[in-house]
Amino acid sequence: MSNRHPHTVSHSISSPKAPPIMLDRTLSSRRSQPHLDFEFPSPAASSAVSPVPESPTSLADESKTKKPPLYLLATNYISRFGLVKSPCLCLSLCLLLIVFTLFSLLLNSRSFVCVSSYDPISRVSLFGLDGVDSDFGSLGVPWCRSKHGKTVEWTSKDLINGLEEFVPIYETRPIKNNLYGMGFDHSFGLWFITRRLKPDIMIESGAFKGHSTWVLRQAMPDTPIISLTPRHPEKYLKKGPAYVDGNCTYFAGKDFVDFGSVDWEKVLKIHGISDFSRVLVFFDDHQNELKGLKQALKAGFHHLVFEDNYDTGTGDHYSLRQICDQFYIRGGGHSCFKDSDEARIRSKRKKFWEKAVDIDELCGPHEAWWGVRGEMRDNFNHNKTTISYGEHFQNSRFVESILDVYWELPPTAGPSLTHQSRYDPGRAPPPIVEDGRYRMFQRLGLDRLERSVFNGYTQMVYLQISKPESWKYPESDLV
Repeated sequence: MSNRHPHTVSHSISSPKAPPIMLDRTLSSRRSQPHLDFEFPSPAASSAVSPVPESPTSLADESKTKKPPLYLLATNYISRFGLVKSPCLCLSLCLLLIVFTLFSLLLNSRSFVCVSSYDPISRVSLFGLDGVDSDFGSLGVPWCRSKHGKTVEWTSKDLINGLEEFVPIYETRPIKNNLYGMGFDHSFGLWFITRRLKPDIMIESGAFKGHSTWVLRQAMPDTPIISLTPRHPEKYLKKGPAYVDGNCTYFAGKDFVDFGSVDWEKVLKIHGISDFSRVLVFFDDHQNELKGLKQALKAGFHHLVFEDNYDTGTGDHYSLRQICDQFYIRGGGHSCFKDSDEARIRSKRKKFWEKAVDIDELCGPHEAWWGVRGEMRDNFNHNKTTISYGEHFQNSRFVESILDVYWELPPTAGPSLTHQSRYDPGRAPPPIVEDGRYRMFQRLGLDRLERSVFNGYTQMVYLQISKPESWKYPESDLV
């Protein structure tokens, strides 16, 4: 996005008669904004693009995320009054200020409560030692560029209000231990997005035990759902909790059909739906997201949510986050040089965050860092295709040509509040409830939830797509 005021799209799916109102509003001024001053090479030349070593300046400036040391603030404050001329008085005031500050923090901050020794949050430095504190976005957050710089209408205040409403709903979920399924962050994200869009019908590709179906139903109690899933959720009822919806059409078991093979015009006509812009499609099928994106575009869908939007070097399928991780995007592109600043930072963070990726894990043969070690993965890691950087670059060009809106769900709260130890905050946008804001965390009811429900964050993303104004990609590219 440019530095101009970004446009925003309406919070509900618009009808043809009422075009969406564009508002000058953004979700968060702290989100990394991609550069627009990149000159794209021609298609012929792009295939020869090769990665170049990233300079230290291309990494996010960590100093912007850190507060100045307490002693520096005290010195600056005292110097304003000329107290440095009286050493004894200066020293006394400094000690008094430090004691007062620590006492105030102990009274008002949950950040200093006792934490078990095995919890990585207990190792967080009180004054932000390098590589230990959360540092959201310190390793970059590659944000996919939309065609016209539009973003969502909702704000951080809307998200906070949504959390307050959703927590009591989530506590009634039928599947309490949704192992290998969505946790709280993404459950809230799907519910919130669906409530804002208010679609006429919802489609989900991948249902597992039915938790996502239940979330969609809580968001839209009377709206029909179409669910595509290899195994019917009712099969899981024999072994434990599952959810089967009475107003859902299942293509499951013997009737299962892959998303790209469905005659959507025929299926939606049965439900009385002719306007595909009134449909929300939710993907949680662990398939190549570029493939799913092309299939949805070809069918005529506009509103998509991808649940597992894995970061570069992680996951079992090629994701939008991986596709948009490019050198010309702020926070994107990587260096495989083992003595680089990025390698040093990643190595330190690997000690504290379970899903953090160091340089050895990030880089494959011939310093291939894109996708997962230079591979485009698909179908739960069963299919692995090696791609060149030129192909990876062209994939991002295609995505940008059809992308109207790209919005990654922020984590619910900072790790000192949720005690999550899996995803690395250094590659995530700032959370809805920031570290240290325990009173808000408690007011929203988040403290009542089990810690484990906050461990499943993988950058869920909402997209709005359309064919580019000058269509230059053959229909065969969408298969």
